[in-house]
Amino acid sequence: MPITYTSGEQVEVYRFNWLITLGIPASALFLQAWLPHLFPVFAMLDLPLLVTIFFAISRRNPISGLLTGGAIGVFQDALTGLPIGINGIAKTIVGYAASSLGVKLDVENAGARLLVTLVFCVVHKIIYFMVARGLVNLSVQWSWPHELWSAFVNAIVGVFLFFALDRFKLRT
Repeated sequence: MPITYTSGEQVEVYRFNWLITLGIPASALFLQAWLPHLFPVFAMLDLPLLVTIFFAISRRNPISGLLTGGAIGVFQDALTGLPIGINGIAKTIVGYAASSLGVKLDVENAGARLLVTLVFCVVHKIIYFMVARGLVNLSVQWSWPHELWSAFVNAIVGVFLFFALDRFKLRT
């Protein structure tokens, strides 16, 4: 499970069919809005965040990661009924950071994907909390054990999701 540094020439950049580019995030948003109502245990998952991380790391383009994260986050906000922009800001930052990290590190193995997803889930929660409390003045509670457990569950699901989504990658 080594995380290795790669030079710019060694990094493989992927692109996706436009149906996949639109369909996978839309499916993740739909499932995120629908599953927790039927099965409350799924409220712990953040499928749009996992899709944001996957596309950002795969494309390895910070601007693309930023735009993907922002779009997915704003659409997620529109579905939740919360003020528009809370998830948008958090996912924009995560998308940009994941793309930037994907350029520098080889994140194609399960161990690296687990660690990267775990870190970005925690970063997303911290940014979301700061924006919700500091900018929007929402009463959001923070619990380290819950947030770390949620990040770990998301990271495990993310590893399997990333390997499933790898089938849709197209080499540039």
